[in-house]
Amino acid sequence: MRLLIWHVHGSWTTSFVQGRHEYLVPVNTARDADGRGRARTWDWPASVREVTQDDLAHERLDAVVLQRPHEPELVRTWTGLEVGVDVPAVYVEHNTPPGDAVRTRHPRADLPGVPVVHVTPFNQAYWDCGSTPTYVVEHGIVDPGHRYSGEWPRAAVVMNEPVRRTRVLGTDLLPVVADAVPLDVFGMGVAPLASEAWADGRLWAFDDLPQDIMHTEVARRRVYLHTARWTSLGLSLLEAMHLGLPAVAFAGTEAPRAIGDAGVVSADPRVLRDAAARFIREPMLAEEVGAAGRGRVRARYGLERFLADWDALLDDVVAA
Repeated sequence: MRLLIWHVHGSWTTSFVQGRHEYLVPVNTARDADGRGRARTWDWPASVREVTQDDLAHERLDAVVLQRPHEPELVRTWTGLEVGVDVPAVYVEHNTPPGDAVRTRHPRADLPGVPVVHVTPFNQAYWDCGSTPTYVVEHGIVDPGHRYSGEWPRAAVVMNEPVRRTRVLGTDLLPVVADAVPLDVFGMGVAPLASEAWADGRLWAFDDLPQDIMHTEVARRRVYLHTARWTSLGLSLLEAMHLGLPAVAFAGTEAPRAIGDAGVVSADPRVLRDAAARFIREPMLAEEVGAAGRGRVRARYGLERFLADWDALLDDVVAA
């Protein structure tokens, strides 16, 4: 199939474009949110092709993968096609509902022709999609390999924009854990965390590293800390488990189900602090738990299952 998809979420799209299809990704001169084009810090295959707005008007599309509320209008403006009428489409919901979660109506609720695909069962349960058909295709990860060495007695954290998204990502919980365990924070927009308040070395920030380099560096740390309160399911958590790190995570949204008994999950920051400190003190335990986590995450969030689920869903939508 020839699929139109905007580059919105880099990690998720990296997995999605590993399939057997041709992927058209819009690009513009500004490379802004509606025209980022191909990824620059992830490795994408040659089957991902950049298209300008002018080019897209002449492309044949088999289906559109929507991810944001305004994208149906972008499709209409750029191609003249109505999603769900002139071209098959699905809407991927990556996020948990904002605001009053159990009463939040999805922007595609009760709109015919375009099913909503959630990335976790938690999301499907919390979003009110009305009469719109919904599906779940759980995450799949490109396996970065078992790189764990745990040579650095520090905890790795991966989060994007931790200052703006403070309570969502649990940035405010970092000082609790840092009382006992030094932290290395990776991601986009993490540099502001490395302020004078952390001048004692309890927190280092590594801003916007290429994915492969970040994976290697994360795997040198002894434990992975995941503090997010209200995100769908952080792909960085699944990537860290693939790398072989033991996971210590806040018990929010889908994280407890993803980790199971292959790590420590709690809503008490003190429990997270103590668990991270124990893994720092006991490297053999850290390695053992990390290996169990890698086995669990490969079985549940493997790329082959993810792509097969998407192929089956797309086949059904196009054939409908």
